[in-house]
Amino acid sequence: MQDNQDTTTPPDGTVLRSPFHDHVGYHLVEWREGFARMALDLQTHHLNRHSIPHGGVILAMLDETGAAAGNFSDSGEIRRSVTVDLNAHFTARARGGQIIATSRIASQGRSIFFASTEIHDETGTLIAYGSSTHRRSRDSAGG
Repeated sequence: MQDNQDTTTPPDGTVLRSPFHDHVGYHLVEWREGFARMALDLQTHHLNRHSIPHGGVILAMLDETGAAAGNFSDSGEIRRSVTVDLNAHFTARARGGQIIATSRIASQGRSIFFASTEIHDETGTLIAYGSSTHRRSRDSAGG
């Protein structure tokens, strides 16, 4: 298997390593302690048979953005986590060519954190929202 390096570079220059990010194509546009924002430029392969973003794409974005919000580290140490719970509510059809996910940490302990995420289309319409629970990996900084 090829070592697939994620080239997602947040505004602060840190590189996140996730082959899944590259595969789906979303990118981190803002990242700081307890906060993450990711965007996805929609392509044909992201759409379902109704020509709207597939629910799985939206769920993956909710999951990854929530994890990023809780895994920020300005010390250069790498934090990793696994998702232990994910919930979502779909509220509207996406319009336009981009969707944007914004996550905030609602609460966190030493190894568990809880994120709240909203996903909007490029017109500003809320298309989905949800929450996720993540457990930091033992090999992570702060975990």
